[in-house]
Amino acid sequence: MGRILRSQAVGMSFIRFRRRGLCAWIGYHVFMKCHLLPAVFVVLGLLYGSLVTAAVNANPAADAPAKAVAPAISMQSPLNHQVFQRKTLKNGTITLRGSAEPATTRLEMQWTGQSAHGPLPDGWHDIKRDANGRFDREVSLPAGGWYRLELRLTTGDTQLIKATIENIGVGEVFVVAGQSNSSNHGSARQQPKSGFIVSFDGKQWAPANDPQPGVQDGSAGGSFIPAFGDALYAKYQVPIGIASTGQGATSVRQWLPKGERMTKRPTIDAFVRKIEVDGKTQWESTGQLYEGLMTRVEKLGPQGCRAILWHQGESDAGQERGGYGADKQITGDDYQRYMKVLIQASQKRAGWKLPWFVAQATYHSEEDASDDEFRAAQAALWRSGLALEGPDTDALKREYRDGVHFNAKGLKAHGELWAKKVIDHLDKTLRADSPPLQP
Repeated sequence: MGRILRSQAVGMSFIRFRRRGLCAWIGYHVFMKCHLLPAVFVVLGLLYGSLVTAAVNANPAADAPAKAVAPAISMQSPLNHQVFQRKTLKNGTITLRGSAEPATTRLEMQWTGQSAHGPLPDGWHDIKRDANGRFDREVSLPAGGWYRLELRLTTGDTQLIKATIENIGVGEVFVVAGQSNSSNHGSARQQPKSGFIVSFDGKQWAPANDPQPGVQDGSAGGSFIPAFGDALYAKYQVPIGIASTGQGATSVRQWLPKGERMTKRPTIDAFVRKIEVDGKTQWESTGQLYEGLMTRVEKLGPQGCRAILWHQGESDAGQERGGYGADKQITGDDYQRYMKVLIQASQKRAGWKLPWFVAQATYHSEEDASDDEFRAAQAALWRSGLALEGPDTDALKREYRDGVHFNAKGLKAHGELWAKKVIDHLDKTLRADSPPLQP
């Protein structure tokens, strides 16, 4: 996605091909005579109502000059409302990528806005481009926002064109994954109150009003994201970006990379396929959910998020108690093993030790409010150092619930529980003198 500004529209009713003495104009019922002497005019034919003529010029020196390129600025990054993950408490970098033509002109940028940690670069600064007018560079900025980026294309003292990108931030970015309570299944849609919380659906950034865009299940209810973002903003005063990828009613088995096998099928058969191995029936992941998760991570760029927030477990814990049969019930040890595969695969693909926060999530009803075996399995992931400690969402019982999902009060409490765990971690690791995120 990019923003393109031109000083004039480029017509598409005809195409001109010119190579030294060869001049061809293609148009819809358009005939243009090339006054190039001496020349030989050859009627090439009529193609779908378009008359094509060619003039072969015997004198190359008489060739007409090339048509001037209309001034234009095209931006791929940053985009409106985009948040970049800060590298330290006070600083981060923004990717500046796009093109501006003609390449012979001068391209400059200027930053304005509210910084949480020091001044922004002052005045206009040059942006170097290659021979084709393209640029791709990192710009160091203090943590904060919203920032406004202005770009202008000039020749001499004349400004040819100007482009503006609004609401750019350097703050905290998170990817959310798991089953329905990580997605939009709450009974009441929520909205951030701070004005500094945005969502990324894989293509564009926008204010994080529910339903959260980009979830893999297409759900359209409420989420914990607005409350989570507002709580983080209140603490750190930097914009917060969220990329939601959840899929309701899923087991950890369905989030595994493509080809990962299991002997017990999930509660529902989506995202896995049945196979025969040595005469025995098994299942393997299609990798669809994993791809959806990792594609979003990759679109944020290298080390482009703080962590993955994982809220899942209800579709693995207590399945046999729920009447789904022993053939679908895995053990707590199985859960740990599958989570290890998932987390390590994500880190290998990302190319850095991408952190995971794992919640305790096993609630089904007041009569089946928690599962000790799976809660222990989730906690074991923290103790092993494989994951960071997420919130205990099983503690949110009837007054916060609408069935297994959350009501409006529960969504707010859920978001605040997540924020507390993330803040506890950041306060220990994110200091003014802290080193950048490490691969």
